[in-house]
Amino acid sequence: MKKSLIARCVTLAGVALISGNLFAGDPAAEMAEAANKFLASLKADQKAKASYPLKGEDRYRWHFIPTEMVKGGRTGLSMIDMDAKQRDLAKALLKSATSGTGYKKATQIMMLEGILRASEKNGKLDRNPILYFVSIFGEPSATGTWAWRYEGHHLSMAFTVIDGKTVVSTPSFMGSNPAEVTSGKSKGLRVLAKEEDLARELVKSLDASQRELAVFDKKAPRDILSGANRKAEELAPKGLGFGKLNAQQKKALQALVREYVFRSRTEVAKADLANIAKEGWDKVHFAWAGGFEKGEGHYYRIQGPSFMLEYANTQNDAHHVHAAWREFHGDYGDDLLAKHFANDHK
Repeated sequence: MKKSLIARCVTLAGVALISGNLFAGDPAAEMAEAANKFLASLKADQKAKASYPLKGEDRYRWHFIPTEMVKGGRTGLSMIDMDAKQRDLAKALLKSATSGTGYKKATQIMMLEGILRASEKNGKLDRNPILYFVSIFGEPSATGTWAWRYEGHHLSMAFTVIDGKTVVSTPSFMGSNPAEVTSGKSKGLRVLAKEEDLARELVKSLDASQRELAVFDKKAPRDILSGANRKAEELAPKGLGFGKLNAQQKKALQALVREYVFRSRTEVAKADLANIAKEGWDKVHFAWAGGFEKGEGHYYRIQGPSFMLEYANTQNDAHHVHAAWREFHGDYGDDLLAKHFANDHK
């Protein structure tokens, strides 16, 4: 019998934990090496655009909308203003922090800008597949404390390193417009297919009593409710608790969480999963709004004590996906950085 999508993803997640990602080693050291190689390739004026202090507001200025719509513009050095070698080094920095799957999704999201450029008629937005920015906060070091971000339309990957020991990978955002490519050589491509299909399979498996708790509205909100807010807040209603799921549904929810967490390289993702398990899966909830069928506007979120995954596909007739992973107190490494700076000051 053909395995369900959930069963296949559970199997693949197990393989991912064994086989690792594009790198296998010390995440902090490899990110620092990649960042320093990138910085060393830059001219003085480029480096000035790419570099920011760790303590400052620029680190919190993230967004997933087109660059022309970002108030005050984006921070960082655009790949448009890099030569080919520098672009390769910028991509190498992204590779140093992501899984093979995460990196593939990121590059496909950027590629979709070219598809939008070909399909849009008004030309008001620059749909350039290399209109993505690299920002480095502080001094990259294998044993130090610093941060960096890779960002543009529908992609914002932020990483914070504390004392070379802990890597924080939120806020993390991926989007897809179109949700499915309908023509051309990339026809059929769905960059965030699993984020949609796993959740739909889960919600459709719920019985009437479970749906009563999980589904909070027949109409989905227009977008993720956390937006690009500096701080993510816990949302109500929480929805259906993990403990009220059957064994297969529990596997489904865990597979969906892993799909977000494993945007990052294996060592970082495993630490995040361990933290969720430590807090307790029984404290995790699933909530849904909107239709159950493909092509119908829908929204879902998964919340635990410290994190939230949020997804919306309502715009462009449910053909435009936004999917974010946030931490309530840990985004940007803020909780750990506060302790670090307090100890450093002492």
